[in-house]
Amino acid sequence: MNSDAILKWKQSAEENVNVATDLYKLGHFSWCLFLWHLAIEKAIKAFIAKQDKEVPYIHNLSKLIKHAGVNLIQSDITESDLDEISGYNIEARYEDYKHDFYLKATKEYADSWIPKCQSIYQLIVSQL
Repeated sequence: MNSDAILKWKQSAEENVNVATDLYKLGHFSWCLFLWHLAIEKAIKAFIAKQDKEVPYIHNLSKLIKHAGVNLIQSDITESDLDEISGYNIEARYEDYKHDFYLKATKEYADSWIPKCQSIYQLIVSQL
């Protein structure tokens, strides 16, 4: 187990959660959700590193969860939830996709999805 890699993934994920919280307060909901995606992704990658598995260079949360073997059985988290959150990874997307996501990411949308992001994040971190 590479404890340095695990610690780096965890610290980076925690920083993303803090920045996501600040962005929400400023009304930057699309960026807030993007940072929630990154936090979850990094938490999963910490879990993968904990198992001495190679951490894949992917951003798809459903695939990462499967690779990690994180137990979702006792939660209400679904693969479609993970797929929706994976859609927040907008960094390399085309401008029309970014614009569409910006319009979708209203306060109401963020308010409905942030608790799911928090739940997923906490589930993974609790298993680290």
